[in-house]
Formats: sequence, structure tokens, C-alpha cells
Amino acid sequence: MRKLFVGNLSPDTSEASLHEMFAPFGKIRSLNLARDIFTGTCKGFGFVEMEGHEAHAAQKALDGSYPECGKGALKVRFEQPRRRARR
Repeated sequence: MRKLFVGNLSPDTSEASLHEMFAPFGKIRSLNLARDIFTGTCKGFGFVEMEGHEAHAAQKALDGSYPECGKGALKVRFEQPRRRARR
């Protein structure tokens, strides 16, 4: 299972439109769209979780593409685990 970061989304992006964008590449295990707490609009990024080979195919096809509802080229990257702070 791999988690993809999807950036440069437009404020009117919905879970349904994000699901529609990634569905051709395989089964989506989870989808989380970052939303503004007051307005409910998309903050411009989200996360999609898929199987490894499906996630690689989606990342390769969608990274740098220009969706109809987007404000620019999509950024699709594999999520990097956060590093622990040194003490």
C-alpha cells in the first residue's frame, strides 16, 4: 500500500473529482482531501492511498498533467515519512 501526495489542486476540487482522476489506475483504498476549517474549500492538496503498482502508474501518468479543474500542473509524489526530531 502506497500513499500519494497530490498537490496544486483547485479550491473547488471534491472527493468525487479526485476519485474520478485516480480510478482509472486501480482501486483507491483511501482518499483524504485537506479542507479549510471555516469555508470547507480544498486547501490545494490531498492524499490518495493505492496498491504499489497502481500508485506508481497513477504517479507516472498524472504528475505534471493539467486537469480541467486545476490551477496548474498537478504534483503527484509518494508521501515521505516524517523524520523524528533530534534531541
